[in-house]
Amino acid sequence: MPSQAFAASESHAQNDFYLRRCRPGRLIPSALSTTLKRLSLILCAVAAGFGLAQFSAKHAGAPSWWPDRERDKQARYFKEVLQLVKENYVGEAPADYATLTRTALDGMVSQLDPHSAFMLAEEYRETEEEMTNAFTGVGIQVEQRDNQIVIVALLPGTPAERAGVRRNDRLTKIDGQPLATPTLDATIKLVRGEPGSPVTLTVFRPGTGMNIDFPLRREKIRLESVRLTAMHGGHIGYLQITQFSERTGEEFEAALEGLEKDGLRALVIDLRNNPGGLLDAAIEVCDQFFNKDELIAYTQGRTPESRENHLARGGHRPRSYPVAILVNGGTASAAEIVSGAMRDTRRAVIVGEKSFGKGSVQSVIELQNGEGLKLTTARYYTPSGVTIHEKGITPHVEIEISPDDEARLRSQQARTEFGPEPGETVLPPIADVQLAAAEEVLAGVLAAKPHREN
Repeated sequence: MPSQAFAASESHAQNDFYLRRCRPGRLIPSALSTTLKRLSLILCAVAAGFGLAQFSAKHAGAPSWWPDRERDKQARYFKEVLQLVKENYVGEAPADYATLTRTALDGMVSQLDPHSAFMLAEEYRETEEEMTNAFTGVGIQVEQRDNQIVIVALLPGTPAERAGVRRNDRLTKIDGQPLATPTLDATIKLVRGEPGSPVTLTVFRPGTGMNIDFPLRREKIRLESVRLTAMHGGHIGYLQITQFSERTGEEFEAALEGLEKDGLRALVIDLRNNPGGLLDAAIEVCDQFFNKDELIAYTQGRTPESRENHLARGGHRPRSYPVAILVNGGTASAAEIVSGAMRDTRRAVIVGEKSFGKGSVQSVIELQNGEGLKLTTARYYTPSGVTIHEKGITPHVEIEISPDDEARLRSQQARTEFGPEPGETVLPPIADVQLAAAEEVLAGVLAAKPHREN
């Protein structure tokens, strides 16, 4: 930093001046000698203070502007190795300074924990898109089945849906290039691109045995994170939150208000397979049920003063109706913040399977050249001070569903949202036993208390 360099050079100049003036062999007048003796005492005190400051910095942490000799030593060591590899490596792998540096950064950060990562520009951009729950594409959702890319859903009003692409179509080519050994990641990268840019999807339609080309133009597409809002029997409302993004709070509030206008008496919030997302979005969802200035959760960083309390803003209508939250092994991070806060304050009953147990907070930091850093900077805690990290949330009512039944339930939800395709073989529906248990609990609570408007 410029201020640090100026202070160091200024101090160094003063010491040099004194040493030059006190060089042996020079005659010093008595008056000047007295002055210099006083100056000597002052400098001794400064030196002692400097030594004490160094000791304190080493053992108790130093200000950010303080010279860090160990860091500088290791940086020089890295520079030496970097140069050795660049000048002497003869293998096939790239060994330019930029590639070597980014590979080293990736290794340095990824070994910290499974959630920290150094991100190249494209990865950072994708992470930003995930946080906004928006991307540029054509509006298809795909899965890989039997080495084929299958379109499992089309988002309403998107280019693919308008052009006539159907669910269960097999994606075989993109811009005329066959998908010989397709992977989901590679396919998604090919489909996405700049807004307005053209892309042609070739699909095989099993019902007709035909290959069909669909020339499309990519658009900015926003995904809704609050889905399948519905009123079930007994005025028990249901909604699903798929992840926590920038718009989740406002989507959740709108869904709640719609259900309340229809006579809502109890609510099921489905957080199964919700991987988390933005901490602020989770706080906004909880805020709908908490009183003003009530603690929803808090995060704790590396130092005691880094604690940050997340308090409810209030300002909404009182909500006292009973709530059940569905969780499973895919419920993680921000979804566990909601579950934990609602459980801790006895605002919800938790139904399903033990959650994943990710209680750490990652900060996403923009670096140079559009690159980024995702770094674990804190742990979060429920209002009672409990951490869920590597522990998860154990439901009040534990009910397990087999992986096969879970897959069929997801397929049923997709048919509910988008409808079956012509000629599609539809398996007999299966009961969602976790949802049924949650509704049974809520019905019991409603039966035990007098009806009143919420």
